[in-house]
Parts: sequence; structure tokens; C-alpha cells
Amino acid sequence: MCDTFVVLGNSTADGSVIFGKNSDREVNEAQMVVTVPAADYPAGSRLKCTYIEIPQVLHTHAVILSKPYWMWGAEMGSNEHGVTIGNEALFTKVGQEEKPGLIGMDLLRLGLERSTTAREALAVITTLLEQYGQSGNCGLTHKFYYQNSFLIADLSEAWVLETAGRNWAAERVTDVRSISNAITIGNRWDLASADLINYAVERGWCARREEFNFAQCYSEPVFTRFGKAGDRKKCTTAILRSKIPHVTVVDAINTLRSHEIDKDAFSPDGSILDQQVCMHAGFGPVRNSQTVGSFVAHLTIGEEPTYWVTATAAPCTSVFKPVWISTGVPVTGPEPSDKMNPDAMWWQHEKLHRSVLQDYPHRIELFRQDRDLLEGLFLNAVKNPKTNRRVLSEQCFEQASYKEFEWLEKVKTSQPRARSLFYRLAWAAFNRKAKIQVK
Repeated sequence: MCDTFVVLGNSTADGSVIFGKNSDREVNEAQMVVTVPAADYPAGSRLKCTYIEIPQVLHTHAVILSKPYWMWGAEMGSNEHGVTIGNEALFTKVGQEEKPGLIGMDLLRLGLERSTTAREALAVITTLLEQYGQSGNCGLTHKFYYQNSFLIADLSEAWVLETAGRNWAAERVTDVRSISNAITIGNRWDLASADLINYAVERGWCARREEFNFAQCYSEPVFTRFGKAGDRKKCTTAILRSKIPHVTVVDAINTLRSHEIDKDAFSPDGSILDQQVCMHAGFGPVRNSQTVGSFVAHLTIGEEPTYWVTATAAPCTSVFKPVWISTGVPVTGPEPSDKMNPDAMWWQHEKLHRSVLQDYPHRIELFRQDRDLLEGLFLNAVKNPKTNRRVLSEQCFEQASYKEFEWLEKVKTSQPRARSLFYRLAWAAFNRKAKIQVK
């Protein structure tokens, strides 16, 4: 489960476009942030995506990606032209195609590598979708199949694209828009596949064309409901709309950290069905995932976009750090996997993250203020036009790592209060699979 949002320039404090996403995946599914340079390819070249090969284009654009370590595609990212995309899992009545093909994360990366505008990215994705469909296991340790929605933005506009099999509908964003794991487009859209309505009518999902509603006709109700997609979408939208017309990068970061669906003293062991914007795993049928990476894009006309990434799990225990496509991502250690590696930054942070989860309400307060102060320093440093961006990015990553080590030592000195037995058993199993010891 994930949450993605965009705020257009008519609603931000500086006229920029601000985009944010939390990527929620399996607990031990490390996510990495990478940049890939632009490239040229000879005619007839082939491209190997996660499962299948497709024809390569003659030129691909430079991109920054936040991606599960084992996939070719990505959960979120942007390109050198400021085109930025995040995807969401959708659960629909359309059956999955049998043969592995392109998955949603592949379509996202292809849209970034092959477009210069949001509208062009929309066309890239829908053309590939209609040609190849969307199929293939998207789970790391268990089979997990779904369709996808996308939020696609550039410096001047944004689009919501929601799909079901090879059919799709798209709606242009006007100010603030959020998507989660549910179809949100109803009976009005700006663009759609030719067979969108007929497909539903022929299967009895809609009695007449005049009564067609995309969300009502195509949605699979069980996964959509228990994932609390509507609640999470409502939460992110309300937070951001309350800040119009002065939304800032800080507001975007705070939105990704939100536990406001249940506002009373949040604790991640509070429910077996708990699903927050800042997602934490626990005991229960829908609680085997967590936010494994977070991403904020700050798109300003006339300037290279700045990207704020955690490159670690759980934004509430992480520090957002600045990166640019032109300077690349600072070294974060060896490529991570689903097993503990103390040299990989993603896993280094898991020591802190998982220690905090042993007594979240108490332990997060031991460094919350320090975390915010550190990010404030980073945000101010980025504003200096004379700053060497490569050096600044490296310094921010180094300082964040040092502070997280300091916070871990502080957390370990506090005696954790009693948590739910089943919650503790669930995390003991997660940690055992990852071969990580947590105090």
C-alpha cells in the first residue's frame, strides 16, 4: 500500500510544484535510490525489464529512481526534465494476465526514461499498457498481483492515470490531488481507453453506458476497503488543502509522516488492521508491509529540481536529505537485499527504526525535535545559490547517518514499555527472517 500526492504551483508558497510519495512494501524489502544517466542506443536494441524484453528507444533521459532492490522498475522517481511519477497498487475486477509482462514499476520507469512532459509520459505508459498489458508477481517473498494507478507531474501540470487490465482513464489535476490504493475517477475524466465502458457493460458490471462509473464498475471491494485507501487519501488531501495557498516542502514531508487517521496517541501496535500514511508493520492480515522509502520532488521553473529522499524506511524515524540528478546520489554502501547488511545505509537505519518500534510513543520523542532541526538546516543550506550541491548532498547524508547512530544510542538506554504480545511476536519473526538483532 502506498500514498502519493501532488500540489500544483497555484497552491504552493513559492509557485513550485511539490510531489510526494511513500512506498509501502514488505518489511525487509530494502529500497535504494539511484540515478541513471541519459543514454543513446542503436536501432533494434532490446531492453530487459523486470520480467520481459521490449524494444529499446534510441534515447533515454537521465532519471532518479527509488526502487525495490530486486526490480528493474521503480516505485517513484523523476527525470532530467522534471517529469515525476509515483504509482499505486489497484485491486480491480479485471483478472490478471497469466504470462509475466510489464509490472507497474516498469511502466513508471519507462515513462520517465522516454518523456519530456507529464502528458508525454501519460502517452508512453498507456501505449505500452495497451500493447503489453500489466502482469507479473510484484511481491518479494509471496505472490502479489495488482493493477496500477499513477500520479504524473511536471513543472506545469499533473495527471492521475488509473488502470484496470489494459483499460484506463486519466484526469487532469487542478490544484491538490492525492491517490492511494483505490480507483478515484468516477464518471468524469479527460482521457480514456476506447474500450473502457464497453468492457464493463459486456461483463455486467454496469447495466447501461449512461450509468457507467469507473470506480464503481471496476473496483474489487475487499482489498480496497481493508487497505483503508479512502481514509489515507482523505488524510493526505485534508492536510495539504489546509495549507493552501502556502504549501511548502516541509508540509509535504510532514504529510508523509502522518499518523493522523487515528489521531489519539498513535502506537503501531494499536490494531491488527491499522493502515497509516506513514505505514508501520505489525500483527494482522494486512500488516506485513511498511513504508520502505519516501520521496519529495520540488519542481521549480528555471532551476534544477531538488529531491528530498530518505533512502531508508519509515519517514517518521528517517531524515529527508537533498539530492540532484546532475550530482548523483551519495554513496550509501553496497546494494541492499532482504537480509541485514551493516554496511548498507538502508539496513543501518533499520537498527534505529526497529528499536523505536519497540516503544514508539516514548522512543520517537527522544529525537523527534532533533530530527526536525537537522532537516531545517538542510533546507536552509539548499537555498544558498553558491552551495556546491554535490558536496552539500554528501554532507547531509553523512550528518544524517551520524545523528541516527547518536539517536540509536539514546533509544537503547530507554527501557521499552510493554507492547502487545502478538505485535512483539510479529516483529520477532520479521527480524529473524532478516537476520537482524534489535535492542
